[in-house]
Amino acid sequence: MTESAERQIILPKAIPETPTNPSLLLKSSQTTEALKDIAFGSTAGIIGKFIEYPFDTVKVRLQSQPENLPLRYSGPLDCFRQSFRSEGIPGLYRGISAPLFGAAIETSSLFFSYRVAQNVLQGFFIANDKKDGPLSLSALVACGGASGAFTSILLTPIELVKCQMQIPLSTTYQRAVSPLAIVASVYRHHGLLGFWHGQLGTLIRETGGSAAWFGSYESVSALLRVHANSNSSSTSEQALHAQPLPIWQQMLAGATAGVSYNFVFYPADTIKSRMQTEDVSAVLNGRRKTFWAVGKALWRQQGLRGLYRGCGITVARSAPSSAFIFAVYEGLKGWFG
Repeated sequence: MTESAERQIILPKAIPETPTNPSLLLKSSQTTEALKDIAFGSTAGIIGKFIEYPFDTVKVRLQSQPENLPLRYSGPLDCFRQSFRSEGIPGLYRGISAPLFGAAIETSSLFFSYRVAQNVLQGFFIANDKKDGPLSLSALVACGGASGAFTSILLTPIELVKCQMQIPLSTTYQRAVSPLAIVASVYRHHGLLGFWHGQLGTLIRETGGSAAWFGSYESVSALLRVHANSNSSSTSEQALHAQPLPIWQQMLAGATAGVSYNFVFYPADTIKSRMQTEDVSAVLNGRRKTFWAVGKALWRQQGLRGLYRGCGITVARSAPSSAFIFAVYEGLKGWFG
């Protein structure tokens, strides 16, 4: 190649780097995390619901026994035996389509809103020098309560359909009906707001229960991490909080959370179930019974024992169900980042 030809070679210009917008990266990251919460939470909720649903059917049937008639079931085992004898396994899983949908919404909403509440708390209420550290247990409990309050709004209509599907065939319905038929009946008799019948009970249960659920899980997880690193003094609090737990410890923390969620606020769930299992067309002086009216009537008829009827089987089924929910959710987060 001649010297003149070498001079004619034009080198390509360097392409300037496009400056990265931190706000766009943050929004993209938040959107990705939100989608993960929805996907992982939905999967975990569906698996947990399959495990617990027969026990939930027994619980609802125990809670919804009529006030002024002799009790149909003497306890959880008697209810399970009668239900299995008359309807078999399909009867215990009757109406599971709505709860599966509800479990996906509930669990994904809980994890999603729990993370959002933590972001809001850190962004607006935590001092700048502490923003990078983990939140205190009291702050996490408050975030759990906020996530439950939000979730209750989505959950009440689904639970109304679920409860109507779970009651024995010999009471409100003479034959099994579809969720769509129940939706149509509720809308025909009470309009759109009729789907939020029992909202106060769901709000109390979800707000208090979710605070206990996340608070118990976080506290037990923290204790297990501290115990595992008891011989190491160099581990920072932030690194300790980010350290993943073995699956059996995740399940132990999850089981503890499930028991905490159900026990303390169980009476609110009992009242809600009685409201949501009454005949859809039933009215009292032109209005359906309120949360307080149902609670007072139940207290007069059966006392504290009536408010906690079915609590034992509920707590027993919530432990394995919640253990699997947290294990699946944490597992998916670990696998997919």
